[in-house]
Amino acid sequence: TDSRLRYTADSFYCTPKWILTMNIRSAASSIAFAVLFLFAQAAVAEVTRLSETVEVTDDAEVFGAPLDADARSASLQTLLDNPADYLDTSVRVEARISQVCQKKGCFMIASAGDRAVRISFRDYSFFVPTDTSGKTVTLTGTLVERVLSEKQAAHFREDAGSDTIQAGKVYEIVADAVSIPRS
Repeated sequence: TDSRLRYTADSFYCTPKWILTMNIRSAASSIAFAVLFLFAQAAVAEVTRLSETVEVTDDAEVFGAPLDADARSASLQTLLDNPADYLDTSVRVEARISQVCQKKGCFMIASAGDRAVRISFRDYSFFVPTDTSGKTVTLTGTLVERVLSEKQAAHFREDAGSDTIQAGKVYEIVADAVSIPRS
């Protein structure tokens, strides 16, 4: 019989090298693609959006209530440098968000230089998307003074995935509205 038509355990050794190489390359490419696909899926964090917008423009989405046009404007740095001047008054602040609660979007941390402030939402009535971190938002709300217990601070640290929040006397902005850029 013709030796090319026999299939035995030895036939692997009679297969031309280019066919083996092609199969190994195909398998390696398939494996590499699968691994990259899995890493890409893991890298794309799932965004949680638990609240509807109250206003949408070409540039931004507003959560909570419409921004208060009559609120007193101040930079976050000024607010943190002179909290007594702004306590319990309606303020309008533009701030870069450094962290967002990754469970629900129920609070944010805004930074100004080496200082930070926690931003909660009035009466727990709305949340922001969990991908808001890194964006500069405009918000209106009230600056309040609070005392956080170690238990509360630990809870907030866990939700934010960071050690930024410490126990003790803190200032916090209770937001009524947050405008987040769409980009």
